[in-house]
Amino acid sequence: MTAPGPLTEDPWRILRQFTDARIGLGRVGTSLPTRELLAFQQAHAQARDAVHLPLDVDALTAGLAGIAGLAPAIALRSQAVDRNDYLRHPPKGGKLLAVDADRLTPDRPDLALVIADGLSSLAVQRNTVPFLQAFLPLRPDLRIAAPVIVTQGRVAIGDHVGALLQARAVLVLIGERPGLSSPDSLGLYFTWAPALGLNDARRNCISNVRPAGLEPKRAAVRAAYVLGQAEALNLSGVALKDRSADPSGIAGESTRTFLSPPAS
Repeated sequence: MTAPGPLTEDPWRILRQFTDARIGLGRVGTSLPTRELLAFQQAHAQARDAVHLPLDVDALTAGLAGIAGLAPAIALRSQAVDRNDYLRHPPKGGKLLAVDADRLTPDRPDLALVIADGLSSLAVQRNTVPFLQAFLPLRPDLRIAAPVIVTQGRVAIGDHVGALLQARAVLVLIGERPGLSSPDSLGLYFTWAPALGLNDARRNCISNVRPAGLEPKRAAVRAAYVLGQAEALNLSGVALKDRSADPSGIAGESTRTFLSPPAS
């Protein structure tokens, strides 16, 4: 039996200080180092857990109740009867169960908030409250409907809720598909004039909201920017460009990355 060779570090490993991406793994002979193999297996298990972990609606409702100015949350269900049904039949996650849809009445708010478990309840559980705590004070002028929590929900569920409420706009907070280094990413999907049957071209997305990605406070500033632009242009989606990262966009929002040339 041949003994394994020594660990050969990858010179690109230094870049891991800037990212959770699986780069610069190194090798032992022609194989991955044991530490990297174990890290991969752990990340894969965390991603699977994030998909199947049920959303703790009671805990989320309690967390939302602590946000000043926000009405008590309403818990509803999509047409997917359970997680297996949700994963096998995606369109069911885009519409409310009929009996639950009847609980919503037209209120014509400026903004409807829809919180859906999506593919990572972990993301929703961890990041929803910090995001809303940062976002709501940025737009105190808005009349916001009571947040709607939807289990087994997908992005399109926002269209159904927004249409029933006759909201001017809807913001969907949803757990994103887990990556191997990001099981807790929250996605924000904004739609102006929500209605049933809209496609993704009508939405603007702010992705990877989590402490290790786009921090909730920065995401809140970007969401407020997108909302402001939508109000000015009376639209959302591909016709509304998110220029919040441009130098002329949000004040104080840095556009520099580790690939940027040194500042002169």
